Amino acid sequence: MEFEKISIKEEFIRLDSAMKLANLVVTGGHAKIVIQNGEVKVNGEVCKMRGKKLYKGDKVEFEGNGFTVIWKF
Repeated sequence: MEFEKISIKEEFIRLDSAMKLANLVVTGGHAKIVIQNGEVKVNGEVCKMRGKKLYKGDKVEFEGNGFTVIWKF
C-alpha cells in the first residue's frame, strides 16, 4: 500500500482530526465510530483511541487507504 502524506505544523495531531484532514472520513462522528469499532490501524496495530496522538512518521490505515504524518516547516 502506498501511503499519502499529511503535513502538520504542531508536534502532534489527534487520530480523529488526522483522518478528517486526510479525507478518510467526512465527520468527526464517523471517525469516532470506525475507530471505536477497531477498523483503524496505527503503525500496523489496531487502535481504538480516537484521541490518540500521532507524531511525525506515524502511519494510519483504514479501508485500504493510508497516510503518514509529516511536519511542515
